[in-house]
Amino acid sequence: MSDYFDLGDYGRRVSTRSDEAQTWFDRGLMWTFAFNHEEAVTCFRAALKADPRLAIAWWGIAYAMGPNYNKPWEAFDDAELGSTVTQVFAAVASATELSDGASPVEAALITALRARYPAPEAADDLGVWNVGYAEAMGEVYRRFADDLDVAVLYADALMNLTPWQLWDVFTGKPAPGSRAVEIKEVLDRALAQPGGHDHPGILHLYIHLMEMSGTPESALPAANRLRGLVPDGGHLEHMPTHIDVLVGDYQRVISSNTDAIMADHRYVDHAGPMNFYTLYRCHDLHFRLYGALFAGQRAVALETVDLIEAAVPEKLLRVTSPPMADWAEGFIAMRVHVLVRFGRWEDILALPLPDDQDLYCTTTAMLHYARGISFAVTGDHDSAAAERELFSAAVDRVKDTRMLFNNTCLDILGIAGAMLDGELAYRSGDVEGGFTALRRAIELDDTLPYDEPWGWMQPTRHAYGALLLEQGRVEEAEAVYRADLGLDPTVPRSQHHPNNVWALHGYHECLTRLGKDDAAAIIGQQLKLAVAQADVPIVSSCFCRLDLGCLPGCDCDHCR
Repeated sequence: MSDYFDLGDYGRRVSTRSDEAQTWFDRGLMWTFAFNHEEAVTCFRAALKADPRLAIAWWGIAYAMGPNYNKPWEAFDDAELGSTVTQVFAAVASATELSDGASPVEAALITALRARYPAPEAADDLGVWNVGYAEAMGEVYRRFADDLDVAVLYADALMNLTPWQLWDVFTGKPAPGSRAVEIKEVLDRALAQPGGHDHPGILHLYIHLMEMSGTPESALPAANRLRGLVPDGGHLEHMPTHIDVLVGDYQRVISSNTDAIMADHRYVDHAGPMNFYTLYRCHDLHFRLYGALFAGQRAVALETVDLIEAAVPEKLLRVTSPPMADWAEGFIAMRVHVLVRFGRWEDILALPLPDDQDLYCTTTAMLHYARGISFAVTGDHDSAAAERELFSAAVDRVKDTRMLFNNTCLDILGIAGAMLDGELAYRSGDVEGGFTALRRAIELDDTLPYDEPWGWMQPTRHAYGALLLEQGRVEEAEAVYRADLGLDPTVPRSQHHPNNVWALHGYHECLTRLGKDDAAAIIGQQLKLAVAQADVPIVSSCFCRLDLGCLPGCDCDHCR
């Protein structure tokens, strides 16, 4: 067993005399903390093979197969839901049957899990099961408050009452029904205990707790502690970047996700791509891409897109239970975002449309959006208008079940439609109509459900600010860039993009043109550092701006 993954040093002593069973249980528990639930189940089954009377291993199987923060009950399709509930109910029954040989805390955890799966068939309202389980775990926590794993499991139960809705991002206060304050008390107490700062599960959940809050930077110590703690746990290597991106450390977003991707490669060599963890692999790649875009690093972005497309083979998208296309097809559209971000208009027009436009419905719609933008910017207004019609028809074929993590693809495409309308109107001479559409895109962008990366990859303010400057409306553009950088409170904290090279460039230009020399000098220092890390000339916050020309040595489509 020595050639297994490096999952760090954390373990939990359980009620077995078998060293092999103990090892496999520890591995299952760590994979659970790392959100690789399929591998966790495999490990717990291996623990049972080594010790068939290990009740807590049955608990692990039932726990890992059930809902979690990234896959609540609502995300299970009907066939998967029925099968899962049957299996987890049976696993809890097996754990209960063997619980005489369990320790008091193990027996308490098994009893609590009976509240999570109280019947062999799914109820109409599975939220009731979540509430019952959270209450049961509250009792376990009151009995064993110093047990770090119990603290993690209780915090997790509370988080799953309102997954990804812990905070109101507009007010910074707990969202309706959220137990965010209580979760923070539990995790803060756990972090203060011996071993708390080295517990991967506590650190993982603390990042998820604070990322939506008004003070995500308060989770930086936890994020930094988690790096490298579980070297082959790809998702845990990635998790610190949920905070990095919110504080504008895009280089660390790239580097830590590179570490995660290397760990994920080791896992796919072991298990192959035909599993739910592929979505987590795509998430790590998606996040690396996000960092590269904000840093102006085209080479990293294009390399990452290649990796995303390789990670999502068509065979995977044709799996129907769970319906993997609903979860993963949206990732294939990422190449479009990269090419628009870097103004690669000719490359966009050279992309072929998918052969199966029903399977690749989101990708098809996004490509028509990008083609419309490309034609508008390059002055072919008739072709741009034709692409707008094709975009609308393609959107009509997108299923409402298609998701990109927390956002529906239809909501994301709503932003694409507004952006396309804005570019078409603006380049046709209707400047005010164009700006109205772009402001609508900003509103849609700001009000997407919280997600990381945010559902729309290029902040909508970057195009709006660039075109405002093209029109000489410098004071308006200054306000747009200031908001994007998080230098005023007009947008939610989660929509701040500190230190991004594009908005820094636009803001610095505005300050300079307005004669605000002292502020321009301060921003200029930040801009200098950001530009030094970009691999393309930064002449504007969006390549849709055409009044500047290009810098010497530029490699954009217009200069090649």
